[in-house]
Amino acid sequence: MRAIQVKSYVKGPEDLTVTTVPDPIPSPDTYLISIHAAATNFFDLLQIRGKYQHQPPLPWIAGAEFAGIVVSTPSSNAVPKFRKGDWVFGSSQGGYATQVCAREESLMPVPPGWGFLEAAGLMVTAPTSYAALVMRAHVKKGDYVLIHAAAGGVGLAAVQIAKAFGATVIATAGSQRKVEVAKTFGADYAIDYNQEGWAEEVRKLTTKGKGVDIVFDPVGMVNASLKCTAWGGRIVIIGFTSGNIEKVAMNKVLLKNISLVGLHWGTYSKEEPATVETVWEGLFQLMKENKFKATVYRDRELHGLERVGEALGMLGRRETWGKVVVSVSQVVDSKL
Repeated sequence: MRAIQVKSYVKGPEDLTVTTVPDPIPSPDTYLISIHAAATNFFDLLQIRGKYQHQPPLPWIAGAEFAGIVVSTPSSNAVPKFRKGDWVFGSSQGGYATQVCAREESLMPVPPGWGFLEAAGLMVTAPTSYAALVMRAHVKKGDYVLIHAAAGGVGLAAVQIAKAFGATVIATAGSQRKVEVAKTFGADYAIDYNQEGWAEEVRKLTTKGKGVDIVFDPVGMVNASLKCTAWGGRIVIIGFTSGNIEKVAMNKVLLKNISLVGLHWGTYSKEEPATVETVWEGLFQLMKENKFKATVYRDRELHGLERVGEALGMLGRRETWGKVVVSVSQVVDSKL
């Protein structure tokens, strides 16, 4: 098969190359999937440099999110959830390839009416945003929800989920283009957080200037957000894409009776497996009701594994919005 294999750590995504490696051999408890689309993630950038907390032993195949077709089912399972030929999306190490092995719990059916490109980026962002807003922040009709980095993958998912639950969404983003994208996905208001005084502007948008009820923070903007969070508000921390681990002004948290809650979606399969099923049931229902659509980056088409380095480079430079997905051809172009 063709794949992006990491034999030694690289300086950046531009150093990644596509090579031919032996086809993966599924273990008795894994499916073999033919990949038709692969999604990019920030942690891929760390992993290829050897700076991620989970590093496979060298050599290994990069990538972790994909969508494709079931080629074979687990030999140890007489009644598998998926059958040969089923369309699935999922997460497993080795997504930047034409084939991958994956366990049943890491696969989901491609939603009706969705393609591989749209489904490839669902496995990480969608449940993270749903669990953060619904399970942790308990979003409800009438809430004001502030979503930071709203034009990113988790951000656009969060915008749609908050709107589906009847909230008023105030989005922040880092450029005018991203502000526009957030609005097209349903944000009621959108503000460039690079502009001075954005927190005060957010507060003024709420009823009687009381502030927002929920803050969705994948960036590391808790301290700044305290200025526009209402008394009794909830701030959900899901990441630190700014690279800054904040020291929070806890006196403000106390005085405004604010709840700070974290969300690490990756641990739910171990700690609360029942919640995983609940979250996906909720997401698939929103998709069925046309309240949740794909967040694939559309400003540039990315075809072939050879474009993965370019896609990751754009992602790292924050030039993109939504989920950056690369289509994967199962046939090698004779011109390459």
